[in-house]
Amino acid sequence: MTARGRASVDRNHGDGAGLDQRMSTGGSSLPSLLEATSRGDRDQFRALYEETAPKLFGVVLRITRNRAIAEEVLQDTYIKVWQNAERFTPEAGQPMAWLVAIARNRAIDRLRSERFDRFKDMGDDNLLDQLPAPPGADSVSRESLRTCLAGLDEEARSCVVLAYCTGYSREELAERFSRPVGTIKTLLHRSIKLLRACLEKE
Repeated sequence: MTARGRASVDRNHGDGAGLDQRMSTGGSSLPSLLEATSRGDRDQFRALYEETAPKLFGVVLRITRNRAIAEEVLQDTYIKVWQNAERFTPEAGQPMAWLVAIARNRAIDRLRSERFDRFKDMGDDNLLDQLPAPPGADSVSRESLRTCLAGLDEEARSCVVLAYCTGYSREELAERFSRPVGTIKTLLHRSIKLLRACLEKE
């Protein structure tokens, strides 16, 4: 969005009552705005933005908890809307619910990306320091863990560290590595089994 658009978001953020009043008819104008947007009507797209941006900004801000990131996510959201407006059909549900789903998904994707970027920026030593050690583990045990992790291939090691250091779910790992969820489950299971066997030898 333009600076003017962002200013509009800032002015209206938190003005839930005004938005509710404008949409008191059940959002009947939104399907027509989306339909016009799908035809490349920039004026109607601007009207759609002004009508819905305050609510969507609130959605992404609650997820990201960072105003600057929320503003960027909001811009990404409307780029996605502009590109995919033709996919909306009234039979699929309420237009605002469709828009909120896009905003929520963009915000969650941004958080995942931020978390993975932090993972990439950290050295192996820092990451391994975050791995939970067994109760009573000493420095020798942790060094053994480092040695055994080094024995895994890069993808397996990354999956283990992301799962146990940063809390990635199997579904998130599957998306990140472009693998089926079942493959990720098998990879983690096999990697943990190899780690345990390795640690027993150390």
